[in-house]
Order: sequence, then C-alpha cells, then structure tokens
Amino acid sequence: MWRSVPRELGFLLLAMPIAVVTFIAVVTLFSTGVSTIALFFGVFFIIAALLASRAFGTFEMARLEWAGRPPIPRPAWTNSGDPAGFWAGLLRVLSNGHYWLHLLHAMAVNFVVSIITWIITVFWLSVALAGVTYWLWVQWLPAGRGEDDWLYRTVLGGVAPWLLPGLDATVEPLIGEAIFQVLLGVIFLATLPFVTHGLTLLHDVIARPMLGAWRSEFLQREVADLSESRGAVLAAEDQSLRRLERDIHDGPQQRLIRMQMDLAAADRKLGSDPESARALIAEAMQQSRDTLEELRALSRGFAPPILQDRGLVAGLASLAATSTVPVRVSTELDPALALPPAVERSAYFVAAELLANVAKHSGATDSVLHSAITVDPTTGAQWLTVTVTDNGLGGAIPTEGHGLHGLTERLRGLRGSLSLDSPAGGPTVAQAFIPLEFVTPGRPPQW
Repeated sequence: MWRSVPRELGFLLLAMPIAVVTFIAVVTLFSTGVSTIALFFGVFFIIAALLASRAFGTFEMARLEWAGRPPIPRPAWTNSGDPAGFWAGLLRVLSNGHYWLHLLHAMAVNFVVSIITWIITVFWLSVALAGVTYWLWVQWLPAGRGEDDWLYRTVLGGVAPWLLPGLDATVEPLIGEAIFQVLLGVIFLATLPFVTHGLTLLHDVIARPMLGAWRSEFLQREVADLSESRGAVLAAEDQSLRRLERDIHDGPQQRLIRMQMDLAAADRKLGSDPESARALIAEAMQQSRDTLEELRALSRGFAPPILQDRGLVAGLASLAATSTVPVRVSTELDPALALPPAVERSAYFVAAELLANVAKHSGATDSVLHSAITVDPTTGAQWLTVTVTDNGLGGAIPTEGHGLHGLTERLRGLRGSLSLDSPAGGPTVAQAFIPLEFVTPGRPPQW
C-alpha cells in the first residue's frame, strides 16, 4: 500500500483545486444558459456546460487511472446509426444521459466530495509530518507558553487524567510534549496508506457509475460483437467448405477417376497383355499414394487424433514435421496443459493455415512456429498466441477469398485477431491471438 501512497496523495491534494476550477467553469456556463434560455442562444451555453462537464469527467477518470485505480469503461457518446449534421449533434448532446450525469458530477457531487477528502488528507498528512518532526522545529516556537498549551496535557486530561500526576513528576513538560507528538505522528503516518487508499476508493466508487459506461451499453456492445462474430464464423466456414470442395474436386477426385480408368484398362489387358496390365496397376498404385498424400494435406484443417491423444504441443510439432519448408518449433506451453478442445482445434487450424501459406506463397527457406500463453496486464485476460515467422519475400496481404482473409474471419469469430507484419523483402511475422477463457484447474499455464 505504501507504493501507491505518492500517487494517491497527488490525486487527493489536487482534487479540491481541480474541483473548484471545474465547479466555477461549469456553473458559470450552465447558469448563463439557464438565465438566457428564453433568448434561445442560452441553449448553446447549456451545451457548452455539458461538453465542459464531459471534458472534466474524462480528465477525472484519467486521474483515477493515474492514481492506480482500474480503468473506468468510457461511455458511448455516439452510436454508428446516429444522424450526422450540426443540429443533430446538438440534439445528441442534450439527449444523452451521460452528459447530464457528468454535469451533476462536476457541479455538485465531485465538488463536495473533493473538499471533504482534501481536508481529511491535509489534516492527516499535517499531523503525521508535524508530529514526527516536532523535536526538530519545537526549538523555534515562541517562549513563555503556559501549562494549558501542552497538547499532551490537554489530551491526557480528557482521556486518562490519572496518568498526568505521575507523568508531570517524572518528565519535563517539553520532553513529554515531544514524546507525545512523535507518538501521535507515528500513528497518523502508519495509518496514512489506509486513509489515502480509502479516500481514493471513495472517488472511484462515485465516479464509476456516474462517469463510466452503463451496463446496458456493455450488453449492447456484447450483442453487437456476438452478431459480428457469428457472421464472421459463418462466412469463414462457408469459405473453408467451398475451398475444400474445390480442392477435392481438382485434386483427389481427378486422381481417383484416373485410377479407376487405369484399373479398368488393366482389367481388360490382364488376359491378353499381362505386362501392360502390370504397368497400369503400378501406375494406379502410385495414383492412390498421391491421392492419400493430398487427402492428408487437405485434412490438416481438421483436428487430427493427435490433439486428443497428446495435446496441442504434439499437434503443432506434427505440423512442423510434415511441412515442405523447414520449421523450427518453439513453445512456452506445458505439454501436460489441458486446453479446451475448441481452443486446441482453432490453434491447430491456424498454425496449419499459416504454414501452408508459407509453403505456397512465401518462397521461404526457413520458418519458426512459436506458441505461448500471454496475459493482458490491463484486464488480466489470457490469450493463446500462435506465431509463424518466415524469411520469405514478404508482401503478404489478406485478400478477399484467400487464406489469410479467411483466417482473419475465423479468428474474429472466435473473438480473437490476426496481426500480420510482412514488409516487402521479408521477413513475415503472422501472430494469431485466441482468447483463452478456461484452463483445466490444477494445471496452470507456464508463463
């Protein structure tokens, strides 16, 4: 708690000056607007007061973050479907409840609370610092003080008067006062972190519902995000199915047709020309091997049994082993870590797609596949990251209808994202972020 005291003190000591400036500015604008509302242009003063309240409220939220409090979600000042134009913007300000809450916070709530917390902070800090340093500056106090001026006699006389006779008989008044002041300063100094933390928390508790976003806005954003994610998943799945259908039609299906024709020709020549029939059968066997390899390549986009048997680390290693471009595997994951099956399948598909792009388009001679679990320091959210780096030609761009665009849509449907850094000439770094919400209890990630 002591580490946060300097920031909390800075926040609290500046609270009242800032609140006074805010109060004067907002009240002046708002009262001018109300008094001239009949002349119509008073509306503009009221809107100016609302906009000023918004600016001061945003500044207050930033100050709370600087003081060490968790970030307050910002309210939605505009919506995507709001009409454009000057008059529509003015009407939007007047009809948005957040502006009026910010106005109330600036004109009344924060002004009163800041004065109270500022007085308590200054009092507590003054007593603490004056007490522990009393022995240093007492020599400069004016002489000729009477008995009633000693603080320890005043306090002990009301709390424990039976201690005063013995104390006066054994200790000089100046020494007794110094001891009492130091003890008092130590007590106030020891409790200072609790006071600053509690007063800062009071500001945060008040500002969070008045200045931050409402729960209904969270729900609206969540619904919008879920709708976009659902659409992205459907689009990605449709694109993947179409590509798989096209690949099967152009590859294995044609090979199987040719193999069927070769076997039919071999059957016809089996009695009359055994050597030609044997050659056709050998060619059909080669076609079956090629078809099997191509089907294996196409099935990389689906979860293989190795994921269920040995986990994601082994699955990524198997992808690297079958890649036509040399792949060095680097992982920070514990092989025994049990991730949700949906997360493992998604990570496997992402890695397979990225490595396939490296093999088809990059012209690379070396690549690195890295996997790890990272934590967002702000929100504490956990992300599974899969990174593929290659030394190819670079210039990769997610194009509509191609692999990287489909991968971006798939990750978007998982509430994740794809970061692509591919300058001309390389190297290319593709990093996929997959939200990790559940980890098997008792088997924490290895950071």
